[in-house]
Formats: sequence, structure tokens, C-alpha cells
Amino acid sequence: MEIIANTIDFYLARGRETAAAMGKFDGIHIGHRRLLGEILARREKGTAACVFTFDPSPSVLFSPPGGESGVLSTREEKRLLFERMGVDILIEFPMNRETAAMPPEVFASEVLAERMNVSFLAAGRDVTFGAKGAGNAALLERLGPELGFQTGIIDKVCLEGKEVSSTLVRERLRQGDMESVERLLGMPYMIVGRVSKGKQLGRTLGFPTLNILPAAEKLLPPVGVYFSQVRIRGRLYQAISNVGYKPTVTDEKIMGVESYLYGFEEEVYGETAEVYLCSFRRPERRFRDVEALRDQLREDIAAGAARHNKQKDQTVRRSGHGGCE
Repeated sequence: MEIIANTIDFYLARGRETAAAMGKFDGIHIGHRRLLGEILARREKGTAACVFTFDPSPSVLFSPPGGESGVLSTREEKRLLFERMGVDILIEFPMNRETAAMPPEVFASEVLAERMNVSFLAAGRDVTFGAKGAGNAALLERLGPELGFQTGIIDKVCLEGKEVSSTLVRERLRQGDMESVERLLGMPYMIVGRVSKGKQLGRTLGFPTLNILPAAEKLLPPVGVYFSQVRIRGRLYQAISNVGYKPTVTDEKIMGVESYLYGFEEEVYGETAEVYLCSFRRPERRFRDVEALRDQLREDIAAGAARHNKQKDQTVRRSGHGGCE
């Protein structure tokens, strides 16, 4: 996948048309996936599948102090998911005061038509772009024929009587309702990070774990223990993950994700791991001593093993990702 980032001075190869999807794509939920399906279907006919998104998101640039913070998908996670889906080109268009002031007509003409060779543009019904967000779906549909591209405006996807949105995903994530989050995303909630060396207490207790530090901007569910899956070195392992601060063994307020992988004992420090949170098991808490913590870990791991054994023949693989039943 070709990635164009940190510049507005780009031109895609002449002679090859692109089918582009435009949006924020935070969380890449099932509504986004419908949008992406439109461009990927055209890829089979020789048209390049292109994703256009703003970096950072306009909501980050213009949110008032104390506004909504944290992202469902980091830049690294978006890149990973788009590449696995089959996207050919990802454009991370710099969002700043200057680019945000671009008139929407100029944006459509100079960026979409001239620089991107767009022949088909997919966007959500609520799309906005250009100065003061004045550009919208109606403007794209009006300008498209003049500029030589077809516009496909995609309506909101509904699930269980609610419109699917990143806001709804955030709400369910904050509640720790990981099963609902998975239904909204079309895959379990993913946290990507590099494996770091912790205090190695898990190894001492007889339960070696894999530790990652989530990106500072990553939105996380309530602290606690989760049934999970972990992808490392191209393989998917059933796991138990603790999201939190490990209060029994340290007073440091460093948020981490620590996972015990069933049947995994390799050294992978410095490598990238993907943790998929499937279901909330229990809150994180401080135990009276390390022995009490060891006993609880035994219970957690046994519960996870029973759960995974029951479901091992029903594990769903979605788009190359883990699936939790």
C-alpha cells in the first residue's frame, strides 16, 4: 500500500483512475466498511482503491478545551487495517488552519479531480469538508459531473435500532461492552503496540505475559481483565489481558496492556503485537499480596481456557483479524 502523508504537494500517477473513499475513519466501523466496499469492488476492474482521510482529524484540531479526547484507531492501526483490506493508496491529508480554510469547490477541483484522478468518490451522507465545513454530500453530487467523477453517497448503517457511528462505538467501549463494540466494528476492539519488557513478575509467578504500552491517544475501555486474542508473528493466540495499572505490584500510574497467551512462550521484545479485547471478565483491583494475585490469575486463566475450548470450533476470522464469539 502506498502512503502519502505530511504533504499537500502530491499527484497520483496519471493514466490510472482512482476510486476514493473520503472520511475520518475513526474506529473503521461497519458503516465505514460499507463505504470501503464500494471502492474495493471497483478495484477488480483496474481502478486503484484509494482512502482519503485528514490527519489529524478535524475534530482534534477544532475541539474546544475539555472536549472529547482519544481515538478509536491510531494512525498505525488504520494503516494496518487499510492494507489488509486491500487498499492501494492511503492519503493522510494534513489538517491545519491553512488547509482547513480551503474553499470546498477548490478542494474538490484541485485535490480530488486534479491530484487524485478520482473517477468515483464514496462518502457518507454526513460528510463535510472545506472552509467551515461548508462542503457536503449535495455539493459533491453537484460538482462531480463537472469535474469528471461519479459520487456515491452512502447512508448510515443501522444496527439494533441505532445508527452506527464512532460516537456510539465510544459509548459502548466506555461501558466495557466489548461484544457490542465488536458488532459495531465488525471485528474485536484492537490495540496495537510494541512488546516491552515489564517487571517480569508474570514469569516469576509461572504465568509469562506479553506487555504493550498503548499509544497515548488511544481510547481504552474500563480498566480490568478481558478475555482476548493476540496476534504476534502472524499467528493468532487465545489470551487473557489486563488493561490497567497493576496496582498490586506497582504504584506507577502507567497504563498498559498485559496478556497471557495460551501455548506461547517465545521472546518477542520489540516486535509489534495486536491485542483484541473480546469480553470483560472482572475489574482490576489491588490484592492483599502477590500470592492472592497468583490465585486470582489461576482462576482467570482457567476460566479463559474453558471459554476458549468451548468456542475453538466456532472461532470466526474476519478480514484476517481475530473474531470473538
